[in-house]
Amino acid sequence: MKYTQLGRTGLEVSRIVLGTMNFGPLTNEADSHTIMDAALDAGVNYFDTANVYGWGENKGRTEEIIGTWFAKGGDRRDKVVLATKVNGNMAGNGTPWPNHHKLSAVNIRRAVEASLKRLQTDYIDIYQFHHVDRNTPFEEIWQAIEVLIQQGKILYAGSSNFPGYKIAQANEAARQRGKVGLVSEQCLYNLIERRAEMEVIPAAREYGLGVIPWSPLQSGLLGGVLRKERERGGEGGRSLSRLKDSPALREKVQAYEDLLGKHGIEPGEAALAWLLTRPGVTGPIVGPRTMEQLESGLRAVDLELSAEVLESLDEIFPGPGPSPEAFAW
Repeated sequence: MKYTQLGRTGLEVSRIVLGTMNFGPLTNEADSHTIMDAALDAGVNYFDTANVYGWGENKGRTEEIIGTWFAKGGDRRDKVVLATKVNGNMAGNGTPWPNHHKLSAVNIRRAVEASLKRLQTDYIDIYQFHHVDRNTPFEEIWQAIEVLIQQGKILYAGSSNFPGYKIAQANEAARQRGKVGLVSEQCLYNLIERRAEMEVIPAAREYGLGVIPWSPLQSGLLGGVLRKERERGGEGGRSLSRLKDSPALREKVQAYEDLLGKHGIEPGEAALAWLLTRPGVTGPIVGPRTMEQLESGLRAVDLELSAEVLESLDEIFPGPGPSPEAFAW
């Protein structure tokens, strides 16, 4: 495994992040534990989750599965850089209830205590704001985070799905308090969806945040979906249905698969390897349902894409370019 610093921090993390969203809903507890053991054995030390994972009536279940894995011992917790998230509604009956979601000081305190209990740990390495909360000032958010840091319950704060201006607001508010502020931003970023290059990634780089792309395969579209369609005799999965209404996107995905086929490269591994070449990217989130998917993600770390392939990928999936040039002269 290869490692890098998380943004401007001294924290050393793997270049692949183990995403756990499928643990519980799609992967049972025993298989989830096996995947986590294999990831740790391969050197993956950055594990990402969220308090709402498990979803619906089972929200919190993913954190519980990680907690029972930690409880097995063997230095599992000590070796893992653990990231979880706060913002989503965690009211017991699934109905939104005041102060059980978003980023008020009340909910942050309640949510972190509940996550610690489910995770069976006494601290969280990176506590991430899962989405913006336009109603809560950053002064209140940082006050709540500072208390948790002083108590030793969290070590760093990160963001997820923040626009560039919110990254700037958050870190300027933290700077005024003499604090570190955000150290990471988890954003939607892949070959198909490159709008983060306009302002989110530049803001993250300016403020020293590590960028953690989620959905690196764009819900499977970059994982060889058309080849799989042929292998299944025309039957497609969920990701394939998204191409039916977009002939232009299907044409691009076909060109992508043809290019990688010519070079003997697996599409899913190429999509991850491409992200690892992007400025500011710490590592993409790989959310495996199976061991085979984990193994594919691990191979991407050692895959070096040639200049020819990188240039061709830009031709197939051109990014918007930086802001303001993307929309102005």
